[in-house]
Amino acid sequence: MKFRKIGKYGLKISEMSLGSWLTYGGSYGEEVTGKCVKKAFELGINHFDTADQYGGDQTYPGAAEELLGKALSKYKRSSYVLATKTFWPMGDGVNDKGLSRKHIFEKCDDSLRRLNVDYIDIYYCHRFDRETPLEETLMALNDLVQQGKILYIGVSEWSAAQVMRAKVITECYGLNPIVIHQPLYNMLYRNIEKELMPLCESEGIGIAIFSPLAQGVLTGKYKKGEGYPKGSRAADSTTKNPLMDLFFHDKALGIVEELKVIADNLGITMANLAIAWALKHKAISSVITGASKPEQLEENVKALDVALDDKAMEEIAKILEKNEDQGPKRIDVDV
Repeated sequence: MKFRKIGKYGLKISEMSLGSWLTYGGSYGEEVTGKCVKKAFELGINHFDTADQYGGDQTYPGAAEELLGKALSKYKRSSYVLATKTFWPMGDGVNDKGLSRKHIFEKCDDSLRRLNVDYIDIYYCHRFDRETPLEETLMALNDLVQQGKILYIGVSEWSAAQVMRAKVITECYGLNPIVIHQPLYNMLYRNIEKELMPLCESEGIGIAIFSPLAQGVLTGKYKKGEGYPKGSRAADSTTKNPLMDLFFHDKALGIVEELKVIADNLGITMANLAIAWALKHKAISSVITGASKPEQLEENVKALDVALDDKAMEEIAKILEKNEDQGPKRIDVDV
């Protein structure tokens, strides 16, 4: 396993991270979670990502945190970096969502209890809250750092302008800074390249991307013109990943077919090509992948040994240029 610093900061995380969206506490239970976490440790993965709303539903929120906490309890606390998030509704109350001081304080305590830990390494604002003054949010997070409940502050799916506003406020008031951003990024969705990635790189903010495989589209398992495979979770409207429609269309699938030629010539899988391409960007600290089987982690980790040369990157760039429509600027779904 290889490790990278989070931006300019001292914390180091594995180039591949294990996430728990749409898996643990939702489709998969304690046994699967435990096996995947065990395999992650065996492979050298030290970064585990979750969120208070992952798993279950509003009648049983926090299921993913509970299962991940149980799985991690077998390991020394200092041996892993644990990240969770808050923003999305965790109940029906008027203050059960957002980034107010009340919500942040209460949900942080709830996450600590479910995860069964004394502190959270990285605490993310899961989205930007337009109803709460940014100063209130940042001061609340700063107080959590001062209390030792969280170590680092992160944000997910914030715009470059929002990150810059936060930077000005933290510097003005002498608050703990935002050290990491978690955006959607992959070969088929590259919106962060224009503003956010350059900003994070120049300011020393780390980037941990989610959905590096475009919800499975970049594995090459879906074929152009065939639609969702019958019986698959993608075909079931009750379980379908809300991002699937962003990537599952003939134009994207056609691009994947072209990319697969490069992968075949290199003797690697399409998934490994996609992950290796993402990690080629030095601004990225880690890629977050999910896994329902230990074998999936073993396969994905092989991408860390793939060294794409300039020729391969140029060939990939030419293919990706055809995907001019990169989707909406913001993805406001539960991720």
